[in-house]
Amino acid sequence: MIRAEHITKRFGDREVLKDVSATFEPGQTNLIIGKSGSGKTVFMKCLVGLLDIDEGEIWYGDILFSKLDFRGKKEIRKNMGMLFQGSALYDSLTVEENVMFPLDMFTDMTYSEKLDRVNFCLERVNIIKSNTLFPAELSGGMKKRVAIARAIVLKPHYLFCDEPNSGLDPKTSIVIDELIKEITKELNMTTVVNTHDMNSVMENGEKVIFIEEGEKCWEGSKFEILKSDCRLLNEFVFANALAKQLKDSTR
Repeated sequence: MIRAEHITKRFGDREVLKDVSATFEPGQTNLIIGKSGSGKTVFMKCLVGLLDIDEGEIWYGDILFSKLDFRGKKEIRKNMGMLFQGSALYDSLTVEENVMFPLDMFTDMTYSEKLDRVNFCLERVNIIKSNTLFPAELSGGMKKRVAIARAIVLKPHYLFCDEPNSGLDPKTSIVIDELIKEITKELNMTTVVNTHDMNSVMENGEKVIFIEEGEKCWEGSKFEILKSDCRLLNEFVFANALAKQLKDSTR
């Protein structure tokens, strides 16, 4: 479990996060939604320790993560998997080498053991016979799958996904959403996803937090969103539905 308590983050005089609190449970897909510039990406960077917070506390279980030094945070990060918006695969490395990279960095496994783990993860995300391919030879959906394989190769307790469906067609987006949900359940991970894709929200939103201009304005489940009386959330949902309708009409 991850607990964020009264998080405030400033850049100079600008307050980007304002007293944000949230709890993320294991075995659940926890979504952070909001328009571009709302603060959701900054919030995720604070959760993983890429940004220091100005006020508040971040807990991983019973460990006060936000007060740890670099070495202490590194130990916790060994239990984190990251899925970046652009997949962030290394162009000069093959699929196999990309997925093996965290094992090279954080384990003392033999090459044979690492290869077995890599192949297991690639098979789990339905990428087979692609070990020697380079990222430039993969489709957008395949890149996301390889990135997921890399994110889970260390058997993490926590998985962070930043706009996992960015740049994907609707059909592939559904596949990626389903894969993230399945793996979260299988590994009992605490999964946190940044997204503005309402299809993802309605598919995976066991818990949803809506951030607007750095403040948490609403939280609930996907079943409660359409019943919400939060005006800002309703405007966000309507704007996304309208944008999707317009996009679909031009296909």
